[in-house]
Amino acid sequence: MKERTREAIMSTIVGEKSAAQTIAIDGPVASGKSSVGRLLAQALGYRFLDTGVMYRAVTRLALKEGVPLDDEEGLAKLARESPLTLDVDPAPSPKGWAIRAGGVLMSDEIFSPEVERGVSLVARHPGVREILVAQQRVIAARGGIVMVGRDIGTVVLPKADLKVFLRASPEVRARRRQQELQEKGKNVGLDEVLSDISQRDTLDTQRAASPLRPAPDAAIVDTDELDLGQVVQRILDLARSS
Repeated sequence: MKERTREAIMSTIVGEKSAAQTIAIDGPVASGKSSVGRLLAQALGYRFLDTGVMYRAVTRLALKEGVPLDDEEGLAKLARESPLTLDVDPAPSPKGWAIRAGGVLMSDEIFSPEVERGVSLVARHPGVREILVAQQRVIAARGGIVMVGRDIGTVVLPKADLKVFLRASPEVRARRRQQELQEKGKNVGLDEVLSDISQRDTLDTQRAASPLRPAPDAAIVDTDELDLGQVVQRILDLARSS
C-alpha cells in the first residue's frame, strides 16, 4: 500500500458509527492487517486487537525461557502460567494496544527477526491456540471491536458482523515488512524477508489447527494497488452496508 501520513489518511476517511459491532480482518503476514485495523478502529471509535501480538508474546517468552518451539505441552504451559493481559481500548500508544505477559510489559522485541521466524511454529499448536482464542473471545464479547489475525473470521469470531480477508502479493508484502524492520533499526535484506514470508505462508496455510483461509462469507480486498486510506474507506463502506 502506498504511504501517506496518518493525519492525511484520517482526514479523508468518512467515519460514522457502523452497524457492524464486531469486525474480523484476516490475511497473511504483511498484508496490512494491523495498519488497516488500527485506523479503522480509530475511525469508528472501536477497540482494536491484533491477535498476532499474543502469539508473538508467547514466542518471545519461549525463546527467553528456552522452551523448544516444537514443544506443544511446554508452550501451552507457558501461555497458561504467564497470562497475557491486554489494553485494547482506544490507546495512547500508536500501536493501539499494550500487552503484558505475567505482568511484564512486552516491547518491540516481539517483532524481532527471531520471533518473526518462530511465531508460526508456535501458532500452529492447538494447545496454544485454545488458550489464546478463549481470551480473544472474551475481549470481543463487549462488541465495538476490530480484531485482526489469521483465523478471526473462521475460528475466533465465526459470527462476526463483518469479515474481511486482505490479500497482497508476496513481493509487495516483503517490501512492506522490510520497510517496517528498517524503521525499527533492523537491516534485513529483501531476499531474506521474502524467504521468511514464504515460509510463514506455507506454515500458516498448511497447519492442521486453524489454517489461514478466507471465511466463506468474507469480503476479499486486494491491497497491492490501494493505499492505506483507500483500504480503510473500503472496509468502512462494507461495515455501513453490513
